[in-house]
Amino acid sequence: MFELKRPWRKFDWGQKEVLKKRLEEFSVSHPDGQIIKILVAGQIGAGKSSFINSVNNVFRGRITSEAIVDQSRGKSFTKSLKSHRVRGVDCDLPFVLTDIMGLEPKLLEGSQPEDIISAIFGHVKDEYKFKEEEPLSHKSEDYISDPLLSDQAFCLVYVVDANTIQFASDRLVDKLRIIRKRISDKRIPQVIIMTKVDETCPLVKDDLKKVYISRRVNEKMHLCSEMIGVPMNCIFPVKNYHDEIELDNDVDVLILKAFEQIVNFADDRLREAASNSECRQ
Repeated sequence: MFELKRPWRKFDWGQKEVLKKRLEEFSVSHPDGQIIKILVAGQIGAGKSSFINSVNNVFRGRITSEAIVDQSRGKSFTKSLKSHRVRGVDCDLPFVLTDIMGLEPKLLEGSQPEDIISAIFGHVKDEYKFKEEEPLSHKSEDYISDPLLSDQAFCLVYVVDANTIQFASDRLVDKLRIIRKRISDKRIPQVIIMTKVDETCPLVKDDLKKVYISRRVNEKMHLCSEMIGVPMNCIFPVKNYHDEIELDNDVDVLILKAFEQIVNFADDRLREAASNSECRQ
């Protein structure tokens, strides 16, 4: 019932060290760019902050907690724009993951589409505390009117919960579509990280390696693609670190492969922007 006859996506479970080394040795394509900034957005409780920590876990070789995670349900725990440098054991990597207030269905709750769009284009200062009822105005002293290359994000990552995607309200989906339309006009790539795949499918809960032969995970990804408009090859099922105190190779390799694609997409856009002299909005 849950298991397909063959994998619906080819995946090498033994590539962890190769992926990790490639990312540790990664060089940003733009001659003036020292880092690649990636904005991480998504519905509340889906695991935005846990995904950021999970990426850092892989490169640090241990469990980390730089991005504060809240296990309670309800309002978004993240209230400010917060950038997290991806750090290795011996040095910092050229990647910054920026956390933002979670999206909520109600019109004047959670992060507003305009704030996420402004953050992508580099107009929002780090540590800016969002106001749910009022998006950041270009008249505000916290608004960066002429952002530098390092202020801008070149990929948007949506984090969605595999358990609840089918229950997402039309208003929440509309917010995602507004964001997608606006940043697609600027050719900003978008990736979906689908979390909690182990909770949504008993097959995967018993063996994470079966994620790509899981009928249920495949159906959830197709549903997500249809609702938001992101193609299947830009959707990655993962399991974030949650209650573990030791790292797991299968968890790591899914995280690494997703992160490598995110980095490559962002770097491609950065290179394109440089060649077209479009680095400023």
